[in-house]
Amino acid sequence: MGEALALIGLGSNRRHGLYGRPEGVLRAAVAALLAAGLRVERVSKVHATAPMGPGGRRFANAVLAARWGGDAHGLLALVKAVERDFGRRGAQRWGDRVLDLDVLALGDVVVREAGLVVPHAGLAVRRFVLAPLVEVAPGWRHPVLGLTARQLHVRALRPKRAPLRVGP
Repeated sequence: MGEALALIGLGSNRRHGLYGRPEGVLRAAVAALLAAGLRVERVSKVHATAPMGPGGRRFANAVLAARWGGDAHGLLALVKAVERDFGRRGAQRWGDRVLDLDVLALGDVVVREAGLVVPHAGLAVRRFVLAPLVEVAPGWRHPVLGLTARQLHVRALRPKRAPLRVGP
């Protein structure tokens, strides 16, 4: 298998003792991924977004596009190791965190296993992922839905319509 386009989501909403505010944490995480062997090609700007779930602090989110020669399991292991290096421990789902790295996609690979879903299950509907994704890989095509990142983003921005009523 040759190198495939790897898309990684980055998020932070807590200060780090060494890297400071969440924006600094994301910059340091990109450097750590580079140092770990990920061939980073593009990084989006940092987007400030509202938290999902019970977290109270706003998040800094970004997406990076890179080249990866391994499989999805190896990429997951790499991002989890970087999270641990930044002090990430088991945390409340959607809670505050110093660093959250998600494997969003790996080329046209589709994996549906306990602990690993690629493309990421929430990728197609989460604006805080889609906006930075469009900056780094607008033409990337979701291997299951067949839509580009740009098309997914446009769909996510559309207002939700009330269902049609039938009858009185």
